[in-house]
Amino acid sequence: MMRRWWSGMKSSWHYSFSLLWLMVIALQWLTYTEPIWLKATTAAVLLTLAAAGVIEILLPVKRGYRLILEVCAMLYFVYRVILRYELYVPDPWLPSLRDRLSDIAINMVPYLWFAAGALALLLLSSWWVSSKARILLFITTNIVAFAALDSFTSAVLWQEVAWTVFAGMGWLVTQHLRSFQLHYPRGWTYLLKYPFKIFINIAIIFSFVIITGVNMPEVRPTLTDPYTAWHKWNGTGLSASSGTSGTTNPGTSDASAGRTTSGYSMNDDNLGGGFNYDYSPVMTVTSDIRSYMRGETRSVYSGKGWSDDDRLTRGPLSGAAVGKELDREPGSKVETQTLQQTVKLLGNIDYPVLFGAYSIAKVDSIDGKEQSSRLLWRSTDSEMLWDTDGNSGNYPQTYVLTSEVPVVSVQELSKQTFDQLYTGQNNTQYLQLPDNFPERVTELAETITASAKTPYDKIVLLQQYLQQTYPYSNQPDLSRGKSKDFVESFLFEIMEGYCDYYSTALVTMARSLDIPARWVKGYAPGEQAQLPDSLAQQGLSNNNYTITNADAHSWAEIYFGEYGWIPVEATPGFNVPLLTQSEEPESKEDIQPEEDKPEPEQEVADPGKAGGSLHVGVWAVSAAAAVLLLWGGYLLWHYRFSLRFLLGRLRNGKPLSPVQKVVAETERWVKYARRKGMLKEEHETLRESVARWSRERPAAAESLASLLQMFEKAKYSPDVIEDKDWRSVYTEALRLHSLLKSDK
Repeated sequence: MMRRWWSGMKSSWHYSFSLLWLMVIALQWLTYTEPIWLKATTAAVLLTLAAAGVIEILLPVKRGYRLILEVCAMLYFVYRVILRYELYVPDPWLPSLRDRLSDIAINMVPYLWFAAGALALLLLSSWWVSSKARILLFITTNIVAFAALDSFTSAVLWQEVAWTVFAGMGWLVTQHLRSFQLHYPRGWTYLLKYPFKIFINIAIIFSFVIITGVNMPEVRPTLTDPYTAWHKWNGTGLSASSGTSGTTNPGTSDASAGRTTSGYSMNDDNLGGGFNYDYSPVMTVTSDIRSYMRGETRSVYSGKGWSDDDRLTRGPLSGAAVGKELDREPGSKVETQTLQQTVKLLGNIDYPVLFGAYSIAKVDSIDGKEQSSRLLWRSTDSEMLWDTDGNSGNYPQTYVLTSEVPVVSVQELSKQTFDQLYTGQNNTQYLQLPDNFPERVTELAETITASAKTPYDKIVLLQQYLQQTYPYSNQPDLSRGKSKDFVESFLFEIMEGYCDYYSTALVTMARSLDIPARWVKGYAPGEQAQLPDSLAQQGLSNNNYTITNADAHSWAEIYFGEYGWIPVEATPGFNVPLLTQSEEPESKEDIQPEEDKPEPEQEVADPGKAGGSLHVGVWAVSAAAAVLLLWGGYLLWHYRFSLRFLLGRLRNGKPLSPVQKVVAETERWVKYARRKGMLKEEHETLRESVARWSRERPAAAESLASLLQMFEKAKYSPDVIEDKDWRSVYTEALRLHSLLKSDK
């Protein structure tokens, strides 16, 4: 019985391996769907596929019998899953077995559809994908699907693509071996006698792919994909925008274009994802005080992001004239400091706004001119919009503006109660939250701020909690996110992120406490240009700052009644440059902030997160490196003779002859004899030395005589010397080594 089973296993080995590769690909799809499906659905599908794989591989019986067993296994596992996740609780009061089975079936049906669909796909794929062409088509289809989902959704699926490529290679190797077996049965029988050789060759190929993949440099795309080109052609894309305030926006029209580098975004209605730092310079700012370069604000939170993207309908707009004071709504109790900034753009980028320190008081000039008809001012949000009027390429390359930077009286503000700040005001717009806003986010905010009495103190506690609890990451692990609400997913599941995560969380948590807040995006202050030593020694200071795409940023602004809107930074490693009042006036040096932007850690050669597109575990990279090192060692040993004579070949300009090789090998064993105390005197011939050595070392006499004979034959005999002769010298020299080692 066992012999028959083993014979069936051997005859269907290629089918078993094909199922293995199919299971690897199926697991990648389960990884993608896990955040979307219920846990019970994922468990039911996974167990069904695993059971089907085991039955198909270990039971080489007729397909109909296997199918019956697989359906039974599917029913059993789905039933166990709904019990495990308490989706079905047996009712002991049902009168008959038929009623109980009907009750079970009703609860199993939703999960059975998913499990049955996965089982059908697995079996159909294993039946249809039976040739090299179909394997390539199947793998390509899966890779294209993963790539499309990676570009058009918030999922990051390069890990899944890498594993799919790995499975495809394994599948092609399996198919090649099967074809070899069918066409060359004798050669296949010979190969089976040396299975280690087959395994080693396959391992070497896979090791090359893994090591090459993890060490591939990261190359930015040089071609624009059709979707991005279409958006740009329709004027709905921003050429330099890549991400929401320095990040990618997967799942939106901008993000779907596949942009994954930092930069200013035009679409914030679907926050999240990850990004790579892009240090391309965007603008230079000449300013006496470092400040955040404020761009736009958002106030409508949808649960996924900020949905009020239409800049023309967010609020009332009015025309703005160059050189004239703007209508603003500063708090009556807030002192301000006048700040003039000169902004120079470093690329042909069309932005929707002019950037400036909060809050812009007037625009002094546009491209050196004191007039422009394209300025629009929204006083409620302190936004200076640039009206493109449907044209592109007309965004100013240089502009000068004056801002009024608030000087915050922290001690006074921290004493103001809710009634003192908000009585008689309508702040509904800045207290908006979705109807289905998660209750546990509100509960968390209330717990964090329970010890605080005033709005300011509550905001400080929220700020500290966010900065101290959640680590900064430009590549958060989105696979941990289950909730449909962006903030809830960040606070309780992903628990890491970048500015968009922190700023949105602070705004929504503040609103849940009835504290008006809004979301703001723009740029962090950037890096200060370094002065030459000669100028620095004269006491001169540099007020030029370079801002890059990596400085794109978002933060929160909190409304404190007559004190106005105050920027608050919740992202760890960032520190909004804020002018403050205290009982003891601070010097200008005291109010200069620390470095604003958290420098990303230098990327090291982490095999698990290499710069290339292949992302595998450290264990796999280590194993691949070990295989290649062993293979390299084997090659050195295998070609040791060729390497030994390489120097002589380079010296002579041509390969050594067999006679020259014999002479070279003789010189080698004579040097070895010298190291063992057998010295050849200058006046002695080799024959005389060998005669003396034979008397001193009788055990080695026969070997020495044989080596001498082969040398004299090559050196003085007219006989033709062949490669086998110098190899005989090498073999006899090894025997001499052993004799001399043992003769002590």
